[in-house]
Amino acid sequence: MTSRGLYLAVVLLFTVSILSACGWAGGDITITDAKIVTDVDENLAPVQILDSFPAGTAKLSCWMKWRDAKINAEILTKWHYITDDIHIADQPFIIPKKDGMGSVELAMPEGRPLPPGEYKVDIVYGTRLLKTLRFTVK
Repeated sequence: MTSRGLYLAVVLLFTVSILSACGWAGGDITITDAKIVTDVDENLAPVQILDSFPAGTAKLSCWMKWRDAKINAEILTKWHYITDDIHIADQPFIIPKKDGMGSVELAMPEGRPLPPGEYKVDIVYGTRLLKTLRFTVK
């Protein structure tokens, strides 16, 4: 190998090391499971997985399990009331570890019940839609 080739190899290796240390390489999250649930327990596991919630429901959660995430990456849950085509909220979730699970809660103000109808939540990373969950409130 010539000295120029050795120099280029060292520069390339150094650049890759710097990019990896900065977290610019890898970290392409995969949602392995996601559910709409009434709550999560102390271990962040889902409690009562439902597709249809009873009248009077005032809060619920989007539970998700992921792998291969970049730590501190932000995903967004985009809640939508399909029945009247109303965007409810965008809620960020910061990924605390490479592989894990967590949830984002949707709660009505002052404990009022969610209106009956069809809903969906999109789980988004950057510009990429990772998962869409649909559910109803009777």
